[in-house]
Amino acid sequence: MDTLFTHVHDATRRTLEANGYAVREVSGQVCCGALHEHAGDRAAASALAAENVRAFGDGADFIVVNSAGCGALLKDYGHLLGSDAAAAFGAKVRDVAELLAAAGPRRGGALELEVAYDAPCHLQHAQRVQDAPLAVLGAVPGLRLRLLPGSDRCCGSAGVYAVLRPDMARAVLNAKLESFAAAEPMPQVVATGNPGCLMQIGAGLAAAALPIGVAHPVELLDESYRRAGMYG
Repeated sequence: MDTLFTHVHDATRRTLEANGYAVREVSGQVCCGALHEHAGDRAAASALAAENVRAFGDGADFIVVNSAGCGALLKDYGHLLGSDAAAAFGAKVRDVAELLAAAGPRRGGALELEVAYDAPCHLQHAQRVQDAPLAVLGAVPGLRLRLLPGSDRCCGSAGVYAVLRPDMARAVLNAKLESFAAAEPMPQVVATGNPGCLMQIGAGLAAAALPIGVAHPVELLDESYRRAGMYG
């Protein structure tokens, strides 16, 4: 997220602050360890998790994350490390959509867009967060939101799976691309809250020459707030 999606971090901060949250950075935090855990390197994942637990301490009410894969492991730190401190850390973790939905969220300016929401597996199945992203997108006037057939199924990214099994990952993705192409009207944007999904779906859309963009839900809410003049 830091390398490729800093704009999502910026949108996350702005939308949270617009909804009454005080956001601060925590120095000393490191990679969550999810990709290490996915690859079977539990020792490395545990070392990173322990470093994060130390860095965050007890100073925040919530620990917000905008990557579904990261959030799933962060919430599971108690199981990974087996300590009370790690369990307390995990209990504070929230996906950004959860915090925004809990605050309302505030409605912004109109975006006249056809949007298909695609649920990241690590958000819908691992974290059981299903309604909050829809509430975030529902706060954007003019946005026409749909759940297309297969929106609850994997896009083929699956952590490191798309790298290790690219042919199978592409076969999984193709079914989703067919759903987008067959939709009437065709969506202008696919919204999903995980970097792996954003890259996998975005690359598939480009390869299929489908005129559809991809965005994190907070990017759309952020643009709605900008159009409403909510950032001064």
